[in-house]
Amino acid sequence: MNIQQTAKNKITATREELIKVNLTCTNIEEKQYNYEFVVSSDRDKIKVQVYFGKKGVKTILQGNKDSLLYQEISPLIFEQELFNPSANIDEPKEYIGSDESGKGDVFGPLITTAFYVDEKSKVRLAQLGVRDSKDLSQSQITEIAKKLRAEFPNNYETISLFPEKYNELYSKIKNLNALLIWTHSKAISNLLDKHKCKNVIVDKFSNRTLNISSNNYDSSVGVLQITKGEKFIGVAASSIIARDTFNKWFLGMGKKYFDFPKGASKNVEETIKFFIKKYSFEEAKIVSKVHFKTVQKFL
Repeated sequence: MNIQQTAKNKITATREELIKVNLTCTNIEEKQYNYEFVVSSDRDKIKVQVYFGKKGVKTILQGNKDSLLYQEISPLIFEQELFNPSANIDEPKEYIGSDESGKGDVFGPLITTAFYVDEKSKVRLAQLGVRDSKDLSQSQITEIAKKLRAEFPNNYETISLFPEKYNELYSKIKNLNALLIWTHSKAISNLLDKHKCKNVIVDKFSNRTLNISSNNYDSSVGVLQITKGEKFIGVAASSIIARDTFNKWFLGMGKKYFDFPKGASKNVEETIKFFIKKYSFEEAKIVSKVHFKTVQKFL
């Protein structure tokens, strides 16, 4: 079967699944590089596209990620794609995935979450629409994280370094990777105390080894540090909880001060300049990571 036929079969099956749940879909159109159709509700329209090419088959949704329709159909479409055997993902039957959020942001905390998965929980995570948090809108992250916390309260551990604590530790360690090694190791170690398993997968941030220590840890535990680790559903679940915790900090600080921008852009630089002038550098330690050059230049 050639790649174009694979794409055609996939979009046909996708359309049939959406029709089964009483959604209105147009006929499938063939384009030069993809097949597509439109699914609609009373308020929204989403275009479903399946591309084919040298890199394989890829599904894309075009439309408002915050719409109810998008949130309804994306789990139905991407659940199957996440566990597509053609992706060649050798995923352990059970493992702990770990990921962080906020390491490149001037404002806000550094959040690291570890999440334990087994064969049963993987199926449920896929049903909930779990995938890399970077592919989800903030409202989707909020909703999925809420369900993860409710349904799997003993499957995750989060280490939150809010700016004051982050700045205190960084002033002693003076190395972000060392700080990340500590937070990942701590979250994983705490989770190993609850779940004895032999595999750990971490979204790679360094070539240095972790320092895992728990009552259930032994030398036979395999630790895989891999780039784009969110392709593993346990790491993706970690990324969602970590990002949601990160987002919640911004919502809280927005009520106390004003809305802080994320990242390390020119807008961030102007905001930290304004904040230090309005308040003080000491108070900036409550809201920002002060070792960033963006902050240091205004001392």
